[in-house]
Amino acid sequence: MKKMEEILKRLEKEIPEARTALNYRSPLELLVATILSAQCTDERVNMVVKTLFKKYKNVQDYASSNLRELEEDIRPTGFYKNKAKAIKGSCQAIITRFGEKVPKTLEELITLPGVGRKTANVVLGSCFGQPAIVVDTHVRRVSRRLGLVKSDDPEKIERELSKIIPKDKWTLVSHQLLLFGRHICKSRKPLCSQCTISPFCKVL
Repeated sequence: MKKMEEILKRLEKEIPEARTALNYRSPLELLVATILSAQCTDERVNMVVKTLFKKYKNVQDYASSNLRELEEDIRPTGFYKNKAKAIKGSCQAIITRFGEKVPKTLEELITLPGVGRKTANVVLGSCFGQPAIVVDTHVRRVSRRLGLVKSDDPEKIERELSKIIPKDKWTLVSHQLLLFGRHICKSRKPLCSQCTISPFCKVL
């Protein structure tokens, strides 16, 4: 698909070393940070985890935590009750079912409380080096504006993108599309004059 090849070339030139903006040092920390990032900016998550990761150092710390206390520790990220429940529940499941290690497959990760395909793919791609397509609001918006996908459903978008992006570039391109959507192809006021892939845009 020549269109996709050209888009990939331009993204590579524009954002050659794209990676997650979340701060982490281990699969567990990235799992927690990604759960916290739902409907919250990466900047705010990074501020919260700076203290959080000093207090909770392993799955045991989260699993045995006082839920109310954990809620307060992550309150600034919003939806803190659901997120605290997901983090605590996920860590309890990691202990009982996965030998205290974050699982390395999509099928296993999505069995954890509060972990969907997006969160699972973030961990797989960034921590375990597995090809993974992460579909967040930015990736969905950019993909649709470029006419790369027809669906508005994240799981279907993931499948559609997997057919037109080389597998060894899934993780990188996901981050490139995300950053491109965050900084250039914005939701309300896209910076079309600064867009290097505007010739392929279906909106203009």
